Amino acid sequence: MLEAMLFAAREPLTTPDLADRLPAGVDVPALLADLAAAYEGAGVQLVESGRGYAFRTAPDLAFLFERETEEERKLSRAALETLAIVAYHQPVSRAEIEEIRGVTVSKGTLDLLMEIGWVRIKGRRRAPGRPAVYGTSEEFLTHFGLASAEELPGLAELKAAGLLEALPPEGVLPGPSDEELDPPDPEDLEGGYGAVFETDPEGDEDDADALAEAAANDDAVADEEDAPPRAANER
Repeated sequence: MLEAMLFAAREPLTTPDLADRLPAGVDVPALLADLAAAYEGAGVQLVESGRGYAFRTAPDLAFLFERETEEERKLSRAALETLAIVAYHQPVSRAEIEEIRGVTVSKGTLDLLMEIGWVRIKGRRRAPGRPAVYGTSEEFLTHFGLASAEELPGLAELKAAGLLEALPPEGVLPGPSDEELDPPDPEDLEGGYGAVFETDPEGDEDDADALAEAAANDDAVADEEDAPPRAANER
């Protein structure tokens, strides 16, 4: 009777609930202990929670009921531009990203790129304040089908593909730097980033072109903003 009641119940049953439904004088705790022992090692076990007793799936079989899903995310323009700057200028600090883009970079933008797993903290610059510097990860290279960051499309390739109307001044878009950095602090490595991200293998080349175009356009704008003002009669 006890076993049948527990199987049929939609919610866990307390000892008083069971005692009310069983014949008078029954030792409910002893019956529960015997029933739990009988199911020990089985796929279903009798467990006690704060709300009472109930049958639950054995913990070692929980993986059978797990389901992995892929969550597709669309990067915002700000995130795409930030990713492009990191890819082409790494290692780069947040202040340098803001200087290139000309606008403030929200913490959420870098956090998103780190959560996806495409950007990580490479280390800390040997400068006052020891700012953290960012670079791309192995997941980034894998997604875009690159062996290294040096394989990102160059400016000439982008112009030939019609993605840029004109080339920025030479040297505006440097490649990754090999400067010496201090290792990341322990707190830099905390967080466990690594969300599942749906990929499109056929779109890797287009994605890489988009990154390069975004970085080149940002540098061209920054270069134009830094240029001295023209005289009124200058043509």
